[in-house]
Amino acid sequence: MSARLPVIASDAALHQQMQAWRRDIHQHPETAYEEFRTSKVVAERLREFGLEVHTDIGGTGVVGVLRGKYAGDRHVGLRADMDALPLTELNTFAHASCHHGKMHGCGHDGHTTMLLGAAAALAENPEFAGAVYFIFQPAEEAWAGAKRMIEEGLFTRFPIEEVYGMHNWPGIPTGHFAVHPGAVMASTDSFDIEITGRGGHAAMPDTLTDPVLVAGHIITSVQSIVARNLRPVDSGVVSITRMIGGSAYNVVPESVTLHGTIRTLAEAQRTLIRQRLQTLVEHTAQAFGATAVVKFTPGYPATINRPANAQTCYQVAVELVGEACVEWNPPPSMGAEDFAYMLQQRPGAYIWIGNGDAQESRPLHNPHYDFNDRILPLGASYWVRLVQNLCS
Repeated sequence: MSARLPVIASDAALHQQMQAWRRDIHQHPETAYEEFRTSKVVAERLREFGLEVHTDIGGTGVVGVLRGKYAGDRHVGLRADMDALPLTELNTFAHASCHHGKMHGCGHDGHTTMLLGAAAALAENPEFAGAVYFIFQPAEEAWAGAKRMIEEGLFTRFPIEEVYGMHNWPGIPTGHFAVHPGAVMASTDSFDIEITGRGGHAAMPDTLTDPVLVAGHIITSVQSIVARNLRPVDSGVVSITRMIGGSAYNVVPESVTLHGTIRTLAEAQRTLIRQRLQTLVEHTAQAFGATAVVKFTPGYPATINRPANAQTCYQVAVELVGEACVEWNPPPSMGAEDFAYMLQQRPGAYIWIGNGDAQESRPLHNPHYDFNDRILPLGASYWVRLVQNLCS
C-alpha cells in the first residue's frame, strides 16, 4: 500500500474550502428533520467528490459510500450531525444565522464540514482497503435522528461493522482531543409527577389535602435518591425543573404537577433511579393522604464507547497531535447524545475535539457560540487517519 495521505495543513486550499462550507451552513441553520438545504448541499458535495450517495434515510439523512483503492473487508461508518438548535443567535459576524430563532449553537455545522473535508481528501487519495460510509445524520438535538436512521435501515442497507463519532468541546484547548474508554455522555429521561389532593380555601387547611405541601416534600426527598442510593463513585442527576399548580392567593389547588429530568451513565443506575423515584413519590403522597402518579418519557441512552475502539481513536489522535495533547479517560459529561443508539448497534467510539479554552470558545448552546474554524483541518485529518489505521 502507498504512503499515507499527509495531515491537512491549516493553510491548505481544502481548509479554505471547508471554512467557506462551514460558514454557509452556519448562516442557513435548519432544525430537526428540516435539514433540506443542508442535506442537499452535503449530497451535492459528496457527488462532486465521486462518492456513491444515498439520501432520505431517517428523513433528511445522507450516506456517502467510498471504496478504497485496495481490496479489503473492513466497513467503517463515520457520523456527523447536521441539525441546528431552536435558539436565537446573538452574534453579529457576517455568517451569523439568517433564520431568526434557529442557530448552529452546538457546532454541528463544523461536524458536517469536517466529515465533508475527510470525504474530499480520501476520495482524492483512496489509499485504504475496504469501504467507508460517511453518515450525515439529522435531528440529533432531542429528536433521535440516529434512532430513526437505524430504523430506516442504516445498518441493514449498509454493511457497517463499526461506527465512530466526534463532537467539538469548548473548554478543551485548540489542538487537543479527549477520549473515553467507557461512558462519554449520559442517558436522559424526563418525568411528570401529577399530585392530587383535595383543594379548597387557604384559610381552612384542616379541611384540605394540600398537594402543594406534598410537592414540597417530594422536591426535597428527591435529592436523596442519588446521594443515598448510588455508590459514591457512580454518577446520576435528578432535577425537578418545573412546578405548576394554583391560581389564587387564597385557594389551595386540587392538584400540582412537577416536571424533571434524570441523567445517568449506565443502564443499571438509570433503572434504579426510576424505581426509587416512583416509590418515593407514591409513598410520600400516600403519607399525606394524597395520590401521585409518575409518568416517565425515555430519552437517549448513555453513550458508551467500546474500550478497544476507544484505544484505536486515542492512538490516531496521538499520531496527529502528540500524547501530551490527548486526554485519556476524562470525566464524562452528563449531557446526552443520540450517537448512543448507533453504539448500541455496532462497536465504536465517540470522542471530543477541543474547540478552544474559555478565551476562544463560548459554551455549547450559548447564543454567542461559534465553531472554531481553526480546528477544521485537524478534525478532517483525524477522520482520514482513523480510516487509514482501520483499513490498512
